[in-house]
Amino acid sequence: MSRNIIAILRGVQPSEVHAIAKALIAQGIDKIEVPLNSPDPFTSIEVLVTEFQGQGTFGAGTVLTAEDVMRLADIGAQMIVSPNCNPEVIKATKAAGMLSFPGVMTPSECFAALDAGADALKFFPGELVGPVGLRAMRAVLPKDVDCFAVGGAKAENFGAWVQAGATGFGIGSALYRVGDTAADVAQKAADMVRAYDAVLE
Repeated sequence: MSRNIIAILRGVQPSEVHAIAKALIAQGIDKIEVPLNSPDPFTSIEVLVTEFQGQGTFGAGTVLTAEDVMRLADIGAQMIVSPNCNPEVIKATKAAGMLSFPGVMTPSECFAALDAGADALKFFPGELVGPVGLRAMRAVLPKDVDCFAVGGAKAENFGAWVQAGATGFGIGSALYRVGDTAADVAQKAADMVRAYDAVLE
């Protein structure tokens, strides 16, 4: 069973990304992003798309330019995640055949992202939007739009987010922090999946 959770491996090293991704996939988290402000992120992403082909969806986070989108397309990335809503990045992502997850915080940004072709909306920072803010925006958004809570979403508040209309989550430090081993990540992922399944099953 694939969960609508994107694991954010900020700061991961290419030498450790294989073991950490293997631990995540084994626990049922098969959407993985490496933010571009990590060490040598393109190498890490290439490891993921090459060594786990067909086992998940892999790509980059903190993508700010269309140029980076093109470079990621060249190495086989499948999704582009951004902290902001940049229509040029979204359009370049879709033109390259990848999934687009732009960051939004207001109704205007939501509709600009959707008009540009976004596949889902990343509500970021989640702590500021909150379930109350998402619920209000859900009233005017298309019913079938995937809404990811990112930044502040964690096992303890999955229920509140889902009740407000979240359909997925982007999880960073609650799954991986710099210095974590693959065993650490496996344990965190197991706990996260258990909480997710309890809310969404």
